[in-house]
Amino acid sequence: MHKDLLRLARAERSVRLHLACCLGAAVAAGLLVLVQAELLAGVLSGRFAVAALFPLALVVAFRGLLGWAQGVLAGRAATALKSALRRLLLGRAGDLGPSYRSGELVTLAGRGLDALDPYLTGYLPSVAVAGVVPLAVVVRLFAADLGTAVIVVLTLPLIPIFGALVGWTTKTVTERQWRALARLGGHFLDVVRGLPTLRAFGRARYQASVIRRVADAHRTATMRTLRVAFLSSLVLELVASLSLALVAVPVGLRLLSGSLDLRTALLVLLLAPEAYLPLRVMGTRFHAAMEGVAAADEAFAVITHEQEARRPRTVPAARTTRTGPPRIRLEAVTVRYPGREEAALDHVSLVVEPGERVAIVGPSGSGKSTLLHLLLGFTTPSGGRVLADEADLADLDLDEWRRRLAFVPQRPHLFAASVADNIALGSAATPEEIRAAAEAARVAEFAGALPQGYDTVLGERGANLSAGQRQRIALARAFCRPAAEVLLLDEPTARLDGRSEAAIVAATRRLAEGRTAIIVAHRPAMIELADRVVRLDGGAIVPPVPAHGGEVR
Repeated sequence: MHKDLLRLARAERSVRLHLACCLGAAVAAGLLVLVQAELLAGVLSGRFAVAALFPLALVVAFRGLLGWAQGVLAGRAATALKSALRRLLLGRAGDLGPSYRSGELVTLAGRGLDALDPYLTGYLPSVAVAGVVPLAVVVRLFAADLGTAVIVVLTLPLIPIFGALVGWTTKTVTERQWRALARLGGHFLDVVRGLPTLRAFGRARYQASVIRRVADAHRTATMRTLRVAFLSSLVLELVASLSLALVAVPVGLRLLSGSLDLRTALLVLLLAPEAYLPLRVMGTRFHAAMEGVAAADEAFAVITHEQEARRPRTVPAARTTRTGPPRIRLEAVTVRYPGREEAALDHVSLVVEPGERVAIVGPSGSGKSTLLHLLLGFTTPSGGRVLADEADLADLDLDEWRRRLAFVPQRPHLFAASVADNIALGSAATPEEIRAAAEAARVAEFAGALPQGYDTVLGERGANLSAGQRQRIALARAFCRPAAEVLLLDEPTARLDGRSEAAIVAATRRLAEGRTAIIVAHRPAMIELADRVVRLDGGAIVPPVPAHGGEVR
């Protein structure tokens, strides 16, 4: 059973109550099989009168009622548990950073967690029944017929043994299927978001072929999982059928010879299948539940990782003393993303002195953005370490460290809120400070022309603003962080015209005064702001090479 899911179920009162009642109803319905078999064997053998059919009907009806109650309670427990897990998962969404694809998060929180239903409504109740009913049946068989009970005890462990052997393979192929589904859902969502750009550059058809390949990989993984599941069902049914034959044949022979009475024979034949049935059902539902278990593993991995990342660290007082911009040092840093063979950064060593302005240049995919995400704490190094004033970033409280940073991304996200709220972005800045930041970033040049000025509500992602205007608001956010000592910029002038670029460069020059600045850039105007140029290529630092037109690549 999944320990993290059960721990979460125990922590949620409504889940705990519904799940306990569900398991109780399942076990009670299973134990009523003993009463049902006793009554039916007695009526068929003539020991009980025909009137015993009435209590038998009541037992059958009560089992049906318990089955209905189990389904309702299991459904409510599953809904409550999935809601609690989604709250935890989506509560971490803001801390995941750009290294975790939003499409995969949507697939995980939606389709992935919905796949937990077979585990919560089917597998868990079957585990409870399998842990109680076979034992009760065996005890009753020992009282009724010792020989049959011995056969059942010897053959009963074969089902979980063979089920476990096949289950190991099932777990592997199901995890592979889930990864293929997450990749398909994540890539499809990212393609839909970027469809206008893809159409503009004539790459929509290529991405359609990529989605077709990913979908084929998911189909292949699904068919492989189904083959293993059908094989498991075949193995379990075969073992159970052979075990029942070992019980039924001796019972029939003994009944014919007169060494066994009819009532005992009927009771044995009615109860023996009920000893194997819970284990067979558990094995079958195990395969149906494996996709949800794989999704739960991924969800708890995300939640646990972020909780560890956000846990406050204790740093020696000497290291937390701040006297100005920090000295940043990367020591043989290597970053590898899951599912990729090549390293995004490969043994990168770099020192940025306090107050120094460093331009990071290089071709697309060379690791420039990864380096910024590393400093932001969105990505952790696979090897090496990142130091700020001799303190390892892995030992610092990331929230406290990020308060010392100002970040201007290449594609800033603007929210459906006013211009002033987008500049403040949740900070405690006063209206005067917001306007001062807007003046410094040259937002005031266009904000005054908006219908309500700084109170104008923008469209989601700044749909009613130009790229240059969105970038100026992102710079204004940085100006609203006067305590920030390190400035991180990720190609802030990309996709801008000459006039917008000049305004951004002028604002950036003022913003970088008195701060350590690390600027990812291609355009000469931004590179000229730097005291030093560092070139990345293939995840490693190489000598910078001027290209035509003065740009450094």
